[in-house]
Amino acid sequence: MALLPILEFPDPRLRTKAAQVDPAQVTSPEFQGLVDDMFETMYAAPGIGLAATQVDRHLRFMVIDVSEDKSAPMVFINPEIVSSQGKRAYQEGCLSIPGIYADVTRADTIVVRYLDREGKQQELPAEGLLATCIQHEIDHLDGKLFVDYLSPLKREMVRKKLAKARRHAA
Repeated sequence: MALLPILEFPDPRLRTKAAQVDPAQVTSPEFQGLVDDMFETMYAAPGIGLAATQVDRHLRFMVIDVSEDKSAPMVFINPEIVSSQGKRAYQEGCLSIPGIYADVTRADTIVVRYLDREGKQQELPAEGLLATCIQHEIDHLDGKLFVDYLSPLKREMVRKKLAKARRHAA
């Protein structure tokens, strides 16, 4: 396994819409290795979700683990939300936008259809943090970031804050 570099805002590659994963490739050693690398990268960051787009692999899948003890890894391949209801604001952060948090309003409960790690079709009802995380990561697969939900002024403030942090780190 290997840690993968995580793209950071405003990298234009984060705006790439991910391509569907060929179901025949899901069980290949290459794809399974990429899934393992993404989990290792997500846990090391540390985070609770990581979309392939964030590691410059423009395939429609993501890894998530919202458990406290990192014991519930989930893989969502070609995910699509088939229903949603309610609204709830959560304070979100993102591995591609380090150190920045903002309230984002999303559906409180969803049902997501996807292929699991073995390539089997699944349908999962989700609520609360898991529902928010799934929606956040699907946004990445569509080339959208949580800062897109912010006003243009707040988005520009985020861009400047990250640029300043990068200058200090260099």
